[in-house]
Amino acid sequence: MLDYNEFPAKNILCLDMKSFFASVEAVDRGLNPMETFLVVVANKASKGSVILASSPQMKKKYGIKTGNRLFDIPMDDEEILIVESRMALYVEAATQIIRILESFVPYEAIDVYSIDEAWICTDGTEKLFGDRWEVAKKIQEKIHYETSLPSCIGIGPNKFLAKVILDMEAKKTGIAECRYEDVAFKLWPQNLGEIWGIGPRIEKRLNKIGVFTVEDLARTPVSKLKKHFGIIGEQLYWHSWGIDLSPTIQSWNFEEERKSISTGITLMSDYNTADTEMIILELCEEIGLRLRKSGLVAKTIYLGIGYSKNINGKFGHAHTIDDFTCLSSRIFEECILIFRKYHYEQPVRKVYVSVSNLQAFDTLQLKMFNGNEQKNLQLAFAVDELKDKYGKDAILRGISLQENASARERANKIGGHKK
Repeated sequence: MLDYNEFPAKNILCLDMKSFFASVEAVDRGLNPMETFLVVVANKASKGSVILASSPQMKKKYGIKTGNRLFDIPMDDEEILIVESRMALYVEAATQIIRILESFVPYEAIDVYSIDEAWICTDGTEKLFGDRWEVAKKIQEKIHYETSLPSCIGIGPNKFLAKVILDMEAKKTGIAECRYEDVAFKLWPQNLGEIWGIGPRIEKRLNKIGVFTVEDLARTPVSKLKKHFGIIGEQLYWHSWGIDLSPTIQSWNFEEERKSISTGITLMSDYNTADTEMIILELCEEIGLRLRKSGLVAKTIYLGIGYSKNINGKFGHAHTIDDFTCLSSRIFEECILIFRKYHYEQPVRKVYVSVSNLQAFDTLQLKMFNGNEQKNLQLAFAVDELKDKYGKDAILRGISLQENASARERANKIGGHKK
Protein backbone atom coordinates (compact mmCIF):
# COMPACT_ATOMS: atom_id res chain seq x y z
CA MET A 1 0.00 0.00 0.00
CA LEU A 2 1.04 3.58 -0.56
CA ASP A 3 1.89 5.88 2.33
CA TYR A 4 -0.90 8.42 1.88
CA ASN A 5 0.77 10.74 4.42
CA GLU A 6 3.07 11.79 1.59
CA PHE A 7 0.17 13.22 -0.42
CA PRO A 8 -1.99 16.33 0.11
CA ALA A 9 -5.33 15.79 1.85
CA LYS A 10 -7.61 18.73 1.12
CA ASN A 11 -11.30 19.25 1.76
CA ILE A 12 -12.69 19.14 -1.78
CA LEU A 13 -16.37 19.10 -2.69
CA CYS A 14 -17.60 18.15 -6.17
CA LEU A 15 -21.01 19.72 -6.76
CA ASP A 16 -23.34 18.41 -9.45
CA MET A 17 -26.76 19.89 -10.25
CA LYS A 18 -29.15 17.00 -10.85
CA SER A 19 -30.52 16.89 -14.41
CA PHE A 20 -29.68 20.58 -14.60
CA PHE A 21 -31.41 21.72 -17.81
CA ALA A 22 -34.52 19.65 -17.05
CA SER A 23 -34.62 20.83 -13.43
CA VAL A 24 -34.34 24.49 -14.44
CA GLU A 25 -37.18 24.04 -16.94
CA ALA A 26 -39.35 22.33 -14.31
CA VAL A 27 -38.75 25.03 -11.69
CA ASP A 28 -39.42 27.78 -14.25
CA ARG A 29 -42.84 26.16 -14.82
CA GLY A 30 -43.60 25.84 -11.09
CA LEU A 31 -43.10 22.06 -11.16
CA ASN A 32 -41.15 19.76 -8.84
CA PRO A 33 -38.01 18.72 -10.79
CA MET A 34 -37.77 15.43 -8.89
CA GLU A 35 -41.34 14.37 -9.71
CA THR A 36 -41.91 15.81 -13.19
CA PHE A 37 -41.61 13.78 -16.40
CA LEU A 38 -39.71 16.29 -18.55
CA VAL A 39 -37.13 16.19 -21.35
CA VAL A 40 -35.17 19.00 -22.99
CA VAL A 41 -34.45 18.74 -26.73
CA ALA A 42 -32.67 20.95 -29.21
CA ASN A 43 -35.55 20.99 -31.71
CA LYS A 44 -39.07 19.63 -31.09
CA ALA A 45 -39.81 19.64 -34.82
CA SER A 46 -37.10 17.06 -35.57
CA LYS A 47 -37.75 13.45 -34.53
CA GLY A 48 -34.01 12.83 -34.53
CA SER A 49 -33.32 15.72 -32.16
CA VAL A 50 -30.93 14.81 -29.34
CA ILE A 51 -32.15 14.71 -25.74
CA LEU A 52 -30.06 17.32 -23.91
CA ALA A 53 -31.46 16.51 -20.47
CA SER A 54 -34.16 14.44 -18.84
CA SER A 55 -35.67 14.62 -15.37
CA PRO A 56 -34.88 11.90 -12.79
CA GLN A 57 -38.37 10.41 -13.25
CA MET A 58 -37.86 10.14 -17.03
CA LYS A 59 -34.65 8.21 -16.42
CA LYS A 60 -36.25 5.99 -13.80
CA LYS A 61 -39.54 5.12 -15.54
CA TYR A 62 -38.72 5.38 -19.24
CA GLY A 63 -34.93 4.99 -19.31
CA ILE A 64 -34.63 8.22 -21.32
CA LYS A 65 -31.21 9.82 -20.78
CA THR A 66 -29.04 12.52 -22.29
CA GLY A 67 -28.02 11.38 -25.77
CA ASN A 68 -31.25 9.56 -26.57
CA ARG A 69 -33.33 10.85 -29.48
CA LEU A 70 -36.77 12.41 -29.57
CA PHE A 71 -38.12 9.34 -31.38
CA ASP A 72 -37.18 7.23 -28.31
CA ILE A 73 -39.86 8.98 -26.24
CA PRO A 74 -43.38 7.47 -26.12
CA MET A 75 -45.17 10.45 -27.69
CA ASP A 76 -48.65 9.22 -26.75
CA ASP A 77 -47.94 9.49 -23.00
CA GLU A 78 -49.54 12.72 -21.81
CA GLU A 79 -47.55 12.89 -18.56
CA ILE A 80 -44.35 13.63 -20.52
CA LEU A 81 -43.47 17.27 -21.09
CA ILE A 82 -41.13 17.96 -24.02
CA VAL A 83 -39.48 21.40 -24.13
CA GLU A 84 -36.88 23.09 -26.31
CA SER A 85 -33.61 24.20 -24.74
CA ARG A 86 -33.19 27.78 -23.48
CA MET A 87 -29.48 28.26 -22.89
CA ALA A 88 -29.78 31.82 -21.60
CA LEU A 89 -32.02 30.55 -18.79
CA TYR A 90 -29.52 27.82 -17.86
CA VAL A 91 -26.57 30.24 -17.91
CA GLU A 92 -28.51 32.59 -15.63
CA ALA A 93 -29.21 29.72 -13.19
CA ALA A 94 -25.57 28.57 -13.30
CA THR A 95 -24.40 32.12 -12.55
CA GLN A 96 -26.74 32.26 -9.55
CA ILE A 97 -25.29 28.99 -8.24
CA ILE A 98 -21.71 30.30 -8.56
CA ARG A 99 -22.73 33.38 -6.57
CA ILE A 100 -24.08 31.10 -3.85
CA LEU A 101 -20.79 29.19 -3.79
CA GLU A 102 -18.94 32.50 -3.47
CA SER A 103 -20.81 33.11 -0.20
CA PHE A 104 -18.92 30.10 1.22
CA VAL A 105 -15.46 30.30 -0.41
CA PRO A 106 -13.44 32.80 -2.47
CA TYR A 107 -13.84 32.59 -6.25
CA GLU A 108 -10.30 31.22 -6.58
CA ALA A 109 -11.40 28.17 -4.57
CA ILE A 110 -14.09 27.33 -7.14
CA ASP A 111 -13.13 25.34 -10.23
CA VAL A 112 -16.05 25.28 -12.68
CA TYR A 113 -15.92 21.98 -14.58
CA SER A 114 -19.08 22.51 -16.66
CA ILE A 115 -22.28 24.53 -16.59
CA ASP A 116 -23.73 22.19 -13.94
CA GLU A 117 -20.66 20.92 -12.09
CA ALA A 118 -17.87 22.48 -10.02
CA TRP A 119 -15.19 21.66 -7.47
CA ILE A 120 -14.96 23.70 -4.27
CA CYS A 121 -12.00 23.75 -1.88
CA THR A 122 -13.34 24.47 1.61
CA ASP A 123 -9.99 24.54 3.44
CA GLY A 124 -9.93 27.37 5.97
CA THR A 125 -13.71 27.77 6.21
CA GLU A 126 -14.20 25.40 9.16
CA LYS A 127 -14.70 28.16 11.77
CA LEU A 128 -17.35 29.79 9.58
CA PHE A 129 -19.31 26.82 8.26
CA GLY A 130 -18.10 23.69 10.06
CA ASP A 131 -16.33 20.61 8.71
CA ARG A 132 -16.54 19.31 5.12
CA TRP A 133 -19.84 17.48 5.71
CA GLU A 134 -21.44 20.45 7.42
CA VAL A 135 -20.44 22.91 4.70
CA ALA A 136 -21.59 20.46 2.00
CA LYS A 137 -25.04 20.27 3.64
CA LYS A 138 -25.21 24.06 4.00
CA ILE A 139 -24.27 24.61 0.34
CA GLN A 140 -26.86 22.08 -0.79
CA GLU A 141 -29.56 23.60 1.41
CA LYS A 142 -28.84 27.17 0.32
CA ILE A 143 -28.91 26.23 -3.38
CA HIS A 144 -32.27 24.52 -2.90
CA TYR A 145 -33.67 27.37 -0.81
CA GLU A 146 -32.69 30.08 -3.32
CA THR A 147 -33.24 28.20 -6.60
CA SER A 148 -35.43 25.15 -5.78
CA LEU A 149 -32.88 23.09 -7.75
CA PRO A 150 -31.68 19.68 -6.52
CA SER A 151 -27.97 18.90 -6.21
CA CYS A 152 -25.56 16.24 -4.99
CA ILE A 153 -22.04 16.55 -3.58
CA GLY A 154 -19.03 14.24 -3.49
CA ILE A 155 -16.36 14.83 -0.84
CA GLY A 156 -12.71 13.82 -1.14
CA PRO A 157 -9.11 14.79 -0.33
CA ASN A 158 -8.61 15.76 -3.99
CA LYS A 159 -10.64 16.51 -7.10
CA PHE A 160 -10.48 12.99 -8.51
CA LEU A 161 -11.85 11.20 -5.44
CA ALA A 162 -14.51 13.89 -4.92
CA LYS A 163 -15.68 13.41 -8.51
CA VAL A 164 -15.51 9.60 -8.38
CA ILE A 165 -17.56 9.32 -5.20
CA LEU A 166 -20.03 11.84 -6.62
CA ASP A 167 -20.68 9.53 -9.58
CA MET A 168 -20.59 6.31 -7.55
CA GLU A 169 -22.67 7.24 -4.49
CA ALA A 170 -23.67 10.87 -4.09
CA LYS A 171 -25.96 10.91 -7.13
CA LYS A 172 -28.05 8.33 -5.25
CA THR A 173 -27.62 9.46 -1.63
CA GLY A 174 -27.21 13.24 -2.00
CA ILE A 175 -23.82 13.52 -0.26
CA ALA A 176 -21.03 10.93 -0.07
CA GLU A 177 -17.35 10.83 0.82
CA CYS A 178 -14.26 8.87 -0.19
CA ARG A 179 -11.05 9.39 1.79
CA TYR A 180 -7.70 7.78 1.09
CA GLU A 181 -8.44 5.01 3.58
CA ASP A 182 -11.63 4.17 1.61
CA VAL A 183 -9.94 3.61 -1.75
CA ALA A 184 -9.31 -0.13 -1.36
CA PHE A 185 -12.91 -1.06 -0.56
CA LYS A 186 -14.83 1.68 -2.38
CA LEU A 187 -12.81 2.31 -5.53
CA TRP A 188 -10.94 -0.92 -6.26
CA PRO A 189 -13.94 -3.26 -6.76
CA GLN A 190 -15.35 -0.99 -9.47
CA ASN A 191 -15.27 -1.89 -13.15
CA LEU A 192 -13.03 0.40 -15.17
CA GLY A 193 -15.89 1.90 -17.16
CA GLU A 194 -17.50 3.18 -13.95
CA ILE A 195 -14.55 5.46 -13.19
CA TRP A 196 -14.37 9.07 -14.33
CA GLY A 197 -11.67 9.53 -16.97
CA ILE A 198 -11.80 5.97 -18.34
CA GLY A 199 -13.81 5.85 -21.55
CA PRO A 200 -14.82 2.76 -23.59
CA ARG A 201 -11.75 2.96 -25.82
CA ILE A 202 -9.24 3.03 -22.95
CA GLU A 203 -11.22 0.36 -21.10
CA LYS A 204 -10.94 -2.02 -24.09
CA ARG A 205 -7.19 -1.40 -24.34
CA LEU A 206 -6.78 -2.08 -20.63
CA ASN A 207 -8.83 -5.28 -20.93
CA LYS A 208 -6.40 -6.50 -23.62
CA ILE A 209 -3.53 -6.38 -21.12
CA GLY A 210 -5.54 -8.16 -18.42
CA VAL A 211 -6.85 -5.15 -16.49
CA PHE A 212 -10.58 -5.31 -15.70
CA THR A 213 -11.08 -3.65 -12.31
CA VAL A 214 -9.57 -0.62 -10.62
CA GLU A 215 -7.67 -2.97 -8.31
CA ASP A 216 -6.19 -4.71 -11.36
CA LEU A 217 -5.06 -1.27 -12.52
CA ALA A 218 -3.50 -0.46 -9.15
CA ARG A 219 -1.61 -3.80 -9.18
CA THR A 220 -0.22 -3.27 -12.69
CA PRO A 221 3.35 -1.91 -12.79
CA VAL A 222 3.38 1.73 -13.77
CA SER A 223 6.17 0.97 -16.28
CA LYS A 224 3.84 -1.41 -18.15
CA LEU A 225 1.04 1.17 -18.22
CA LYS A 226 3.41 3.87 -19.52
CA LYS A 227 4.61 1.49 -22.22
CA HIS A 228 1.06 0.97 -23.52
CA PHE A 229 -0.49 4.38 -22.80
CA GLY A 230 2.36 6.87 -22.42
CA ILE A 231 1.88 9.63 -19.85
CA ILE A 232 -1.84 8.76 -19.61
CA GLY A 233 -0.83 5.33 -18.29
CA GLU A 234 0.97 6.95 -15.37
CA GLN A 235 -2.08 9.09 -14.60
CA LEU A 236 -4.32 6.00 -14.70
CA TYR A 237 -2.02 4.28 -12.22
CA TRP A 238 -2.08 7.14 -9.70
CA HIS A 239 -5.84 7.57 -10.06
CA SER A 240 -6.32 3.89 -9.26
CA TRP A 241 -4.70 4.63 -5.90
CA GLY A 242 -6.86 7.75 -5.45
CA ILE A 243 -3.98 10.16 -6.03
CA ASP A 244 -4.56 13.46 -7.87
CA LEU A 245 -2.14 16.37 -7.60
CA SER A 246 -4.05 18.85 -9.77
CA PRO A 247 -4.33 22.33 -8.18
CA THR A 248 -7.27 23.04 -5.89
CA ILE A 249 -6.90 26.83 -5.89
CA GLN A 250 -7.23 28.40 -9.34
CA SER A 251 -4.98 31.06 -10.83
CA TRP A 252 -6.95 33.77 -12.62
CA ASN A 253 -4.03 35.75 -14.04
CA PHE A 254 -5.63 37.28 -17.12
CA GLU A 255 -2.45 37.33 -19.18
CA GLU A 256 -1.95 33.60 -18.55
CA GLU A 257 -5.55 32.52 -19.01
CA ARG A 258 -6.56 34.41 -22.14
CA LYS A 259 -4.23 33.19 -24.86
CA SER A 260 -6.59 33.04 -27.82
CA ILE A 261 -10.14 33.74 -28.96
CA SER A 262 -11.82 31.34 -31.35
CA THR A 263 -15.11 30.41 -32.95
CA GLY A 264 -16.26 27.88 -35.50
CA ILE A 265 -19.23 26.23 -37.12
CA THR A 266 -20.18 22.84 -38.52
CA LEU A 267 -22.46 23.58 -41.44
CA MET A 268 -25.76 21.81 -41.95
CA SER A 269 -24.90 21.06 -45.58
CA ASP A 270 -21.97 21.28 -47.98
CA TYR A 271 -21.05 24.88 -48.91
CA ASN A 272 -19.47 26.14 -52.13
CA THR A 273 -16.59 28.63 -52.21
CA ALA A 274 -18.70 31.80 -52.30
CA ASP A 275 -20.94 30.73 -49.43
CA THR A 276 -17.92 29.60 -47.41
CA GLU A 277 -16.34 33.05 -47.76
CA MET A 278 -19.59 34.52 -46.47
CA ILE A 279 -19.39 32.26 -43.39
CA ILE A 280 -15.74 33.23 -42.84
CA LEU A 281 -16.78 36.89 -42.84
CA GLU A 282 -19.49 36.23 -40.26
CA LEU A 283 -17.08 34.38 -37.99
CA CYS A 284 -14.54 37.20 -38.32
CA GLU A 285 -17.27 39.65 -37.29
CA GLU A 286 -17.85 37.58 -34.17
CA ILE A 287 -14.11 37.40 -33.37
CA GLY A 288 -13.71 41.16 -33.80
CA LEU A 289 -16.67 41.83 -31.49
CA ARG A 290 -15.24 39.56 -28.79
CA LEU A 291 -11.80 41.17 -29.07
CA ARG A 292 -13.19 44.66 -28.62
CA LYS A 293 -15.44 43.63 -25.72
CA SER A 294 -12.41 42.05 -24.02
CA GLY A 295 -10.25 45.13 -24.64
CA LEU A 296 -7.80 43.10 -26.71
CA VAL A 297 -6.01 43.24 -30.03
CA ALA A 298 -4.45 40.29 -31.90
CA LYS A 299 -1.50 39.76 -34.18
CA THR A 300 -1.84 36.11 -35.26
CA ILE A 301 -4.86 34.95 -37.26
CA TYR A 302 -5.74 31.32 -37.97
CA LEU A 303 -8.22 29.77 -40.40
CA GLY A 304 -9.20 26.11 -40.40
CA ILE A 305 -11.36 24.43 -43.06
CA GLY A 306 -12.88 20.95 -43.01
CA TYR A 307 -14.31 19.46 -46.20
CA SER A 308 -17.39 17.31 -46.75
CA LYS A 309 -17.33 13.83 -45.23
CA ASN A 310 -17.24 12.51 -48.79
CA ILE A 311 -13.93 14.33 -49.31
CA ASN A 312 -12.44 13.77 -45.83
CA GLY A 313 -9.87 16.56 -46.15
CA LYS A 314 -8.97 19.67 -44.18
CA PHE A 315 -6.36 22.39 -43.77
CA GLY A 316 -5.43 25.03 -41.22
CA HIS A 317 -2.88 27.86 -41.44
CA ALA A 318 -1.97 30.95 -39.43
CA HIS A 319 -0.69 34.37 -40.51
CA THR A 320 1.07 36.80 -38.19
CA ILE A 321 0.39 40.35 -39.38
CA ASP A 322 2.63 43.40 -38.95
CA ASP A 323 0.39 45.30 -36.53
CA PHE A 324 -2.14 44.36 -33.85
CA THR A 325 -5.81 44.64 -34.73
CA CYS A 326 -9.31 44.16 -33.35
CA LEU A 327 -11.02 45.06 -36.63
CA SER A 328 -13.17 42.30 -38.13
CA SER A 329 -12.35 43.51 -41.64
CA ARG A 330 -8.60 43.15 -41.05
CA ILE A 331 -9.04 39.65 -39.62
CA PHE A 332 -11.21 38.75 -42.61
CA GLU A 333 -8.56 39.99 -45.07
CA GLU A 334 -6.02 37.56 -43.65
CA CYS A 335 -8.49 34.67 -43.49
CA ILE A 336 -9.42 35.16 -47.13
CA LEU A 337 -5.74 35.22 -48.12
CA ILE A 338 -5.29 31.88 -46.37
CA PHE A 339 -8.50 30.44 -47.80
CA ARG A 340 -7.78 31.36 -51.41
CA LYS A 341 -4.20 30.13 -51.17
CA TYR A 342 -4.92 26.68 -49.74
CA HIS A 343 -8.52 25.93 -50.68
CA TYR A 344 -9.27 23.62 -53.56
CA GLU A 345 -12.74 23.63 -55.13
CA GLN A 346 -14.42 21.10 -52.86
CA PRO A 347 -17.54 21.36 -50.71
CA VAL A 348 -16.84 22.75 -47.21
CA ARG A 349 -18.50 21.47 -44.01
CA LYS A 350 -16.51 23.08 -41.17
CA VAL A 351 -15.05 26.55 -40.70
CA TYR A 352 -12.90 27.64 -37.73
CA VAL A 353 -11.32 31.04 -37.03
CA SER A 354 -9.08 32.00 -34.12
CA VAL A 355 -6.79 34.85 -33.12
CA SER A 356 -3.83 34.67 -30.74
CA ASN A 357 -0.71 36.62 -29.81
CA LEU A 358 -3.02 38.94 -27.85
CA GLN A 359 -2.32 42.23 -26.13
CA ALA A 360 -4.43 44.61 -24.08
CA PHE A 361 -5.85 47.38 -26.25
CA ASP A 362 -5.08 50.11 -23.72
CA THR A 363 -1.35 49.33 -23.89
CA LEU A 364 -1.27 50.47 -27.50
CA GLN A 365 -1.18 54.10 -28.51
CA LEU A 366 -3.97 55.19 -30.82
CA LYS A 367 -1.42 56.77 -33.14
CA MET A 368 -0.36 53.25 -34.13
CA PHE A 369 -3.59 53.16 -36.13
CA ASN A 370 -3.74 55.30 -39.26
CA GLY A 371 -6.56 57.76 -39.90
CA ASN A 372 -8.72 55.30 -41.80
CA GLU A 373 -8.27 52.60 -39.15
CA GLN A 374 -9.21 55.05 -36.42
CA LYS A 375 -12.46 55.83 -38.23
CA ASN A 376 -13.16 52.12 -38.66
CA LEU A 377 -12.48 51.55 -34.95
CA GLN A 378 -14.90 54.30 -33.96
CA LEU A 379 -17.54 52.81 -36.26
CA ALA A 380 -16.92 49.30 -34.89
CA PHE A 381 -17.31 50.43 -31.27
CA ALA A 382 -20.49 52.32 -32.17
CA VAL A 383 -21.95 49.18 -33.78
CA ASP A 384 -20.88 47.13 -30.74
CA GLU A 385 -22.82 49.52 -28.51
CA LEU A 386 -25.96 49.04 -30.54
CA LYS A 387 -25.56 45.25 -30.47
CA ASP A 388 -25.11 45.32 -26.69
CA LYS A 389 -28.28 47.34 -26.34
CA TYR A 390 -30.54 45.70 -28.91
CA GLY A 391 -29.00 42.25 -29.54
CA LYS A 392 -26.34 40.76 -31.80
CA ASP A 393 -28.69 40.65 -34.77
CA ALA A 394 -29.71 44.32 -34.41
CA ILE A 395 -27.17 45.27 -37.11
CA LEU A 396 -25.97 42.78 -39.69
CA ARG A 397 -24.10 42.99 -42.96
CA GLY A 398 -26.37 42.66 -45.98
CA ILE A 399 -24.61 39.42 -46.88
CA SER A 400 -25.93 37.87 -43.64
CA LEU A 401 -29.47 38.11 -45.00
CA GLN A 402 -28.69 35.59 -47.72
CA GLU A 403 -30.18 32.11 -47.57
CA ASN A 404 -27.02 30.25 -46.51
CA ALA A 405 -25.80 32.84 -44.01
CA SER A 406 -25.55 31.87 -40.33
CA ALA A 407 -25.21 35.13 -38.38
CA ARG A 408 -28.92 35.58 -37.62
CA GLU A 409 -29.28 32.03 -36.32
CA ARG A 410 -26.01 32.15 -34.32
CA ALA A 411 -27.05 35.44 -32.71
CA ASN A 412 -29.90 33.61 -31.01
CA LYS A 413 -27.80 30.72 -29.67
CA ILE A 414 -25.50 30.11 -26.74
CA GLY A 415 -23.03 27.27 -27.04
CA GLY A 416 -24.75 26.13 -30.22
CA HIS A 417 -28.19 25.91 -28.59
CA LYS A 418 -31.18 28.21 -28.56
CA LYS A 419 -31.23 30.96 -25.96
